[in-house]
Amino acid sequence: MFALAAVAIATGVLGLLGKLPRNPILGVTTEAALHSDENFRIANRIAAPTSVGAGFLLFAGGLVALVANGFAALGIAVVVAVIAVFTLGAGANAAARAVEPLLPPAPVGGCGSACGGCSIRETCEPATSA
Repeated sequence: MFALAAVAIATGVLGLLGKLPRNPILGVTTEAALHSDENFRIANRIAAPTSVGAGFLLFAGGLVALVANGFAALGIAVVVAVIAVFTLGAGANAAARAVEPLLPPAPVGGCGSACGGCSIRETCEPATSA
């Protein structure tokens, strides 16, 4: 739990400072967030407080689990881990919703890039005048 707490806190602090490099593993990794460095920075700044909070929850849960014995320690660890995951998810969801409007609009007309393997490609293509 302490290792997970350290990762969550470090990710949150780096995200808050705008220093977390764009990557597909740590931080908010939705398609919208990974679209550009700016989107990634914005998304992770938004999610940073919940990441740090989840890290502190994991750290506190680890301390309590160390003091508790037997099944109580396991139960505390599981409950705290579940709460931390939901906390991280809430922050990631808020961040994803915030950067979604920053994506460029989808192309209008035709099938976009899907026509390459489409069996009804002729139907999707714009009509040509002869």
